[in-house]
Amino acid sequence: MQKIIILDFGSQTTQLIGRRVRELDTFCEILPYNKFPADDPDIIGVILSGSPFSVYDKAAFHIDLEPIRGRFPILGICYGAQFISYTYGGRVEPAETREYGRASLQWFDTQNPLFKGFEPNSQVWMSHGDTITALPQGFQKIASTEKVQYAAYQAQGEPLWGVQFHPEVFHTTQGLQLLRNFVVDICGSRQQWSPASFVDTTVAQLQDQLGDDRVILGLSGGVDSSVAAVLLNRAIGNRLTCIFVDHGMLRKNEYQNVLRDYEGLGLNVIGVDASQKFFTELAGVTEPERKRKIIGAGFIDVFEQEARKLSNEFRLHYGDATGQLRWLAQGTIYPDRIESLNITGKVIKSHHNVGGLPEKMNLKLCEPLKWLFKDEVRRVGRQLGMPEHLITRHPFPGPGLAVRILGDITPEKVRVLQDADNIFIEGLRNWKLRGDNGEVLRDQHGNERTLYTEVWQAGVILLPVRSVGVMGDERTYDYAVALRAVRTIDFMTADAAEIPYAVLNKVMNRIINEVKGVNRVFYDLTSKPPGTIEFE
Repeated sequence: MQKIIILDFGSQTTQLIGRRVRELDTFCEILPYNKFPADDPDIIGVILSGSPFSVYDKAAFHIDLEPIRGRFPILGICYGAQFISYTYGGRVEPAETREYGRASLQWFDTQNPLFKGFEPNSQVWMSHGDTITALPQGFQKIASTEKVQYAAYQAQGEPLWGVQFHPEVFHTTQGLQLLRNFVVDICGSRQQWSPASFVDTTVAQLQDQLGDDRVILGLSGGVDSSVAAVLLNRAIGNRLTCIFVDHGMLRKNEYQNVLRDYEGLGLNVIGVDASQKFFTELAGVTEPERKRKIIGAGFIDVFEQEARKLSNEFRLHYGDATGQLRWLAQGTIYPDRIESLNITGKVIKSHHNVGGLPEKMNLKLCEPLKWLFKDEVRRVGRQLGMPEHLITRHPFPGPGLAVRILGDITPEKVRVLQDADNIFIEGLRNWKLRGDNGEVLRDQHGNERTLYTEVWQAGVILLPVRSVGVMGDERTYDYAVALRAVRTIDFMTADAAEIPYAVLNKVMNRIINEVKGVNRVFYDLTSKPPGTIEFE
């Protein structure tokens, strides 16, 4: 399959470049800057990412471009553009003032294929402290802004470009057009990467990989593990067994609702209510990281116990014949794998691997979604015919409501938070977005647009404070809760969602009147940074 290679020099937006390339129905891989797969016959082009370094820093990442130049079209972005220029004799110097924010292309070469379809004064996004002050011999300027003379360049007669702005970010209004010009027109992508092709190819690969073996998968109720389960179920049917553990910190009625959803999808699911175990182990614990570790270790214990039961059952039934439990499936997605490597290629953080369980039980690892970004996972879910409410579910922390209860955890506090959270989520789901004529707006899939679908993540936090209130003729001394709803593109930055006052007021009234133990409601306006999406 054709692919674009994105060499990562450490930019925060490298994954966004990958997502944009995938939006062009083109497969891509993000690799550390020094891990170019020179012998891969499927490569059709190379993109060099930005970087937090200056090209002349001693710690800056440098590579030999000669094995790439001339073999493939190359596009350098920000640092990538400066590195190419610097490498071949150009001059890169600190800018008089840091160039950050919106700018307009005051001039660009309308005949250059990189700018095909661009409009005059097209807006771009700059984010760099250095700038190119002289191009190498044989390179020519193809775009400039008011402050950046060499906003873009090309090596004369070669498929080698550099842009000092970021085409991958939303604020570059024609950034996707530029990437389309490079990926499709210049590199020659046939645009064959799609949810349908992924499903067909992956099902066939899973059938070949797994044979007659049995597979277990830990379900969380989230979109990643759910799509992985449905995809595996299509490939191997009832040879997949899913385990869904209730640690007692799920949303209200979520354990029952999720089990019902999974059974409706034809999945073979074992539900395990281990809430009492977790409440006992969390008693009196207030430190956030310790909560996470207790829940993580407890989940592994429960999952391993259930997995060993299954393994013993299959061994008794099948003996040494085919059909034994040999695989652990996980909903690992591409960003998890990228984050597991720093740009030296060394593992710095592991994702999803359930406490070394594959090694302990001598299981092999199966990760059917390992090449997908989150938005692609949702597209594949729709391709598989999954219900929309499962596909559009907001992200939810693995430790659940435990990290939305500030302080120690008790069943009563969980009950209070579940009730308040349920009212807030219902309020978002029930508020439909309407057009100028009052008609309900719909998305590209024909589904009604609501506040829930417009917000990327929402929930309620139980604060570790009580306040005085009055209800009827009685004085109360109850908990305060904070409503949190954010909008984001990549979860690296986020802004508080603008929820209509009418919705907030209705939610507040319902919580105060219906949730015993709460007498005050706040709405959190903090962005990320300086805050984080979750409180703990």
